[in-house]
Amino acid sequence: MLERNKTRAAPATVEEIASLYDRVALVFQGGGALGAYQAGVYQALAETGCEPTWLSGVSIGAVNASIVAGNEPRHRLKKLEQFWQTISGRKIWAYTPEGDFYRDVRNRTSSWMTMTFGQPGFFKPRFPNPWMEQPGAAGATSFYDSAELKDTLENVIDFDVLNDGRKRLSVGAVNVRTGNFVYFDTQNMRIGPEHIMASGALPPALPAVRIEGEYYWDGGIVSNTPLQYLLDQEEDRSSLVFQVDLFSARGNLPRSMPDVLSRHKDIMYSSRTRQNTDTFRRIHAFKMRLLDALKRVPPEQLTPDEVELIKDYSDAGVVNIVHLIYQHKNYEGHAKDYEFSGTSMREHWEAGLEDTQRTLRHRDWLLPPTDIKDGVEIHDLHREDPT
Repeated sequence: MLERNKTRAAPATVEEIASLYDRVALVFQGGGALGAYQAGVYQALAETGCEPTWLSGVSIGAVNASIVAGNEPRHRLKKLEQFWQTISGRKIWAYTPEGDFYRDVRNRTSSWMTMTFGQPGFFKPRFPNPWMEQPGAAGATSFYDSAELKDTLENVIDFDVLNDGRKRLSVGAVNVRTGNFVYFDTQNMRIGPEHIMASGALPPALPAVRIEGEYYWDGGIVSNTPLQYLLDQEEDRSSLVFQVDLFSARGNLPRSMPDVLSRHKDIMYSSRTRQNTDTFRRIHAFKMRLLDALKRVPPEQLTPDEVELIKDYSDAGVVNIVHLIYQHKNYEGHAKDYEFSGTSMREHWEAGLEDTQRTLRHRDWLLPPTDIKDGVEIHDLHREDPT
């Protein structure tokens, strides 16, 4: 745990700081076309030598996490780029004049084309329309067919590498029949393309994915960020967590109906980071109080279970969360998560790269927390340093 690293020299690089932790986790929220932002975040981390050992994601976050986990480090950026160029490769306009108005019109055109024609390598519209299908028919429960995504995933992911045990991957989905949130985790099972597709099967657009007799939808309809899953793990390991969100819980008061639709989507899909970490802190504080009480009991009066608790709680792992949140542009409306133009994709990617580069300059944010009794620390560039 952290104690064994106390004698090290003061770290100078992000890679050296990351080595002070038992694990480096990369947590990706869902958000459709906005997911290119996460690719930029990973690029910035990779360029500093900060490679994650645990990747977790929901929806498009599950796709990005799986591409990183499913390739050797030297191939990861190339495969991320291949995926995003595949699904965002369709030309919208040959040229877009400068200004928010023209970008707004262009984005509206792009999102209309997504709804009408689908996205290459991702999904395509069903014919006939599902409203015209008989109940129980294959095309009766979704507006688009996502079969193309399986081929795309197999082209950008080496599933033997993904499941080789050198790093951990967990992707979230919802069991359609029971409504229960589940995680497909390489620590417990072999993950294939169907598990990733299940995590991104957002109804009613995309069909549920069948896995071992059960059907699954996008995990984002229950929880759009996997942070809670990481915090719930019983392992007392120190963690440096980069949580990458695509929807911001904070925003301006809407002034028009498009603003209302956009703000509603932001709130609905934003992560509940503060709620998750507050719960983690309460549980951690309870453990520390119990530890203090048990240490006051004479050793000969302790049961074997109590001795084990003292050992476990004395080595409790701290969690340092670096929270990155995509900041939407003025011309991005409520269709921002299904506006897949190449121009927007590159803007999102560049924003993720620049935000992470700025964040990594705060070396003190990355260092392990010194107060193990608190258990968790959070740093947010956009909240704490607006410059």
